[in-house]
Amino acid sequence: MTLIKSKRRVSDHGEVFTPDWLVEAMLDLVKDETERLDSRFLEPACGSGNFLTKILKRKLAIVELKYGKSDFDRKHYALLSLMCIYGIELLKDNIAECQSKILELFDAYLNLDPNHDLYRSAAYVLSQNIVHGDAITMKDAKGSPIIFAEWGYLGKGKFQRRDFRFDVLTGSSAFSAEGSLFADLGRHDLFQPIKTYKPMRGAELSSQFNENEEI
Repeated sequence: MTLIKSKRRVSDHGEVFTPDWLVEAMLDLVKDETERLDSRFLEPACGSGNFLTKILKRKLAIVELKYGKSDFDRKHYALLSLMCIYGIELLKDNIAECQSKILELFDAYLNLDPNHDLYRSAAYVLSQNIVHGDAITMKDAKGSPIIFAEWGYLGKGKFQRRDFRFDVLTGSSAFSAEGSLFADLGRHDLFQPIKTYKPMRGAELSSQFNENEEI
């Protein structure tokens, strides 16, 4: 694969893509986590999705191994796998390419019609999980704090969404450090969602997908 798109982009943004062999080698260092369906991965400079697509591919292999005999479970755990990957990217064209590659991989596994609820649900999730913004300032392209949706699978086709501020999530690691004033606080004290949604089925998720979203 080509490791740069242009010299100008390298100069302006330091954009260099990681080769596939190195991505695989790095993911092998956390192999158990890449194969745990509900483990969450954030790529703070996700580019066109080289890391995220390979993480999803590994998770989908586990979905097939565990749930391949049940079409219902296979589809919903595949969606959960997609829900657990996140990215932040400065360049808008990379965002579109990243979302498209992940959705294409998801669709190739399940072979869905683009009008299928699950396909539209996946597109909506990606519009929330892959953020156009700056991981250093922790703000999106509009200058607002980056918000990430945490998705959980409740079973029987129902999903739970809770929204968290990225800057609060990263700051909590300092709060919990030994010797910190907040070191004795539990995880529940530090990780407070800014919004919790009612449980939703795939059809309800898909209804939130806007046809104008660039997926």
